[in-house]
Amino acid sequence: MIIRRLQPTLEYLLDNYPAVALLGPRQAGKTTLALDIAAQQPAIYLDLESTADQAKLHNAELYLSEHRDKLVILDEVQRAPNLFQNLRGLIDQGRREGLRNGRFLLLGSASIELLQQSSETLAGRISYLELTPFDVLELAAEQTETLWLRGGFPDSVLAGNDAVSLKWRQDFIRTYLERDIPQLGPRIPAETLRRFWSMLAHNQGELLNAAKLAAALGVDGKTVARYLDLLVDLLLVRRLKPWHNNSGKRLVKSPKTYVRDSGIAHALLGIGDKETLLGHPVCGRSWEGFVIENCLSVAPPHSEAHFYRSSAGAECDLVLTFPDQTTWAIEVKRSSAPNPQKGFYFAQDDIQPAASFVVYPGTETYSVADGVKAIGLAALLKLIAGKNEH
Repeated sequence: MIIRRLQPTLEYLLDNYPAVALLGPRQAGKTTLALDIAAQQPAIYLDLESTADQAKLHNAELYLSEHRDKLVILDEVQRAPNLFQNLRGLIDQGRREGLRNGRFLLLGSASIELLQQSSETLAGRISYLELTPFDVLELAAEQTETLWLRGGFPDSVLAGNDAVSLKWRQDFIRTYLERDIPQLGPRIPAETLRRFWSMLAHNQGELLNAAKLAAALGVDGKTVARYLDLLVDLLLVRRLKPWHNNSGKRLVKSPKTYVRDSGIAHALLGIGDKETLLGHPVCGRSWEGFVIENCLSVAPPHSEAHFYRSSAGAECDLVLTFPDQTTWAIEVKRSSAPNPQKGFYFAQDDIQPAASFVVYPGTETYSVADGVKAIGLAALLKLIAGKNEH
């Protein structure tokens, strides 16, 4: 059993809030983590995709009030939007009876869906937490390259071999396209969405060119925006926004897009093993996306992530701003001898970060220029995670 780094945070929030929403893509390990916590206390688990469990909630207020002394875990809660009003009444009633915290653990695999439904009805009563697939700090150091190839979904990274892992990811993609996404709303042809998702994988880490994607798909720009919003809301794609300041410089305004899980990106591209990956044109940008996702996975809540690019050639892959408003500039290189380009130093002058790093596949940390350190991914993640303690 791999202990999830987020578990102590989740336990703390349950001790201090009546309801906690644990968000994350399907198969990231939300249910496993929730059941692990449930084993430590009186709890009941309801899967809202199960017909039997849906029937129990036919009179939700009555059923849930009978279990007021237990932690109630509601899985795939975005399937029952009408439930949030009931939860509000039960939480308020419980508060009057002295039951203030640890009442409900809500598991959801669609972020905005859940936030829109609960933000108004449960304001002040709920805390949100995102569980990503495994990151580098949760696995052994020697598994980093495997994690990059296969991605962080537990069933993929822990599979017996690369072929089994790839098959799992292909099935995961098919299930999302054919079952999960159609349940969320307007019908989107599965094959069209697969092509769009694959295009994003081919363009991993590049500036979003909606017109180009629309032309390739034979749809209009608004449709491309809708497809992208959907994949972002499902926590499958990241839209990384450009960093802006008031310097008056001409800065890029388009976001970059990344398929968030490197293993899913590789499956969409038909990359099944390390040798194929290292020889593929997407290799460097895939490593960049993998590093960025890991950095954001361990960063303190409410940290902000951007990239920086100006028309004059200044460029930085990740500008990470922590809750205390300190900023780190992070450049990503898939090279054993990482040397930043001039554009990174120009970006440093513009951003004025508190620290600057070049992440590379090695393990040694050393200075490559004044104020710039080359650093391995695991070492950088430990530094970022340490910001949680301040």
